[in-house]
Amino acid sequence: MRKENLNDLQAFVTVARERSFTRAAAQLGVSRSALSHAMLALEARLGVRLLTRTTRSVSTTEAGARLLGTLAPRLDEIEAELASLALLRDKPAGTVRITAHDHAIVTVLWPRLRSLLREYPDIHLEFSVDYAFTDIAAQRFDAGVRVGDRVDKDMIAVCIGPAFRMAVAGSPEYFAGRPVPKTPRNLTDHQCINLRLPTHGGLYAWDFEKDGDWFNVRVDGQTVFNSTSLMLQAALDATGLAYVPFDLIEPHVAAGRLIPVLQEWWPQYPGYHLYYANRRQISPALALVIETLRFNG
Repeated sequence: MRKENLNDLQAFVTVARERSFTRAAAQLGVSRSALSHAMLALEARLGVRLLTRTTRSVSTTEAGARLLGTLAPRLDEIEAELASLALLRDKPAGTVRITAHDHAIVTVLWPRLRSLLREYPDIHLEFSVDYAFTDIAAQRFDAGVRVGDRVDKDMIAVCIGPAFRMAVAGSPEYFAGRPVPKTPRNLTDHQCINLRLPTHGGLYAWDFEKDGDWFNVRVDGQTVFNSTSLMLQAALDATGLAYVPFDLIEPHVAAGRLIPVLQEWWPQYPGYHLYYANRRQISPALALVIETLRFNG
């Protein structure tokens, strides 16, 4: 019997996991059409249909799901073993892929890791901006970042930053002729800049806290973004009120470009944590990234 091409099998697993030829092709570094033709050829050789294609999505057939369940863990084991060979190298090397909130990348990851690239030229870093609670194993990331240390039991969380506060602010132009909100409930009378959550597609409800009492307010406005930096820019452009980490608005407040409001209700969150799979061996490159990011404040 003819042996199957391992690259085609890996490509099938990627398409099945991503449920998209476009995303899978980008991850594999090939064109969408080449990937589609490779999958058609694989199905022809196996004599069974593996994928159901529509104009908007890709899903596995019963045979495809069975093959995915068999292949995926074995390919992951092979990749882990190959990665472990890096332990035999004298210098840390290889690519470390991290998924994180853009605020975490800008304020914590990049400021600390950029010097690592100069010191270790064989290390490569790949950052992916994502607001969802990413399954790093399924999405083939080495590590992810989230607020706090609550992670799955097969993960390890390491604190990489101090606690931070969320803040509400608007520009002087926005407040011209408008009353300043006195309580979070007054936000329903204002244009607010919303954040779209990727996990369920809903809009993020703004959290507030005072004297240990936590509550949230669902706000409305003309704009919705999926990036903190864009929300901040919209506030600077007088589009409405933004709810973002205080360190982002602090220089703009000092310069008079933004006016903070509702300070006594601003909630504080635990710092960012890097989480990664609980394995006996991790690559020297990832180990170096972890130690560089570790926060002891």
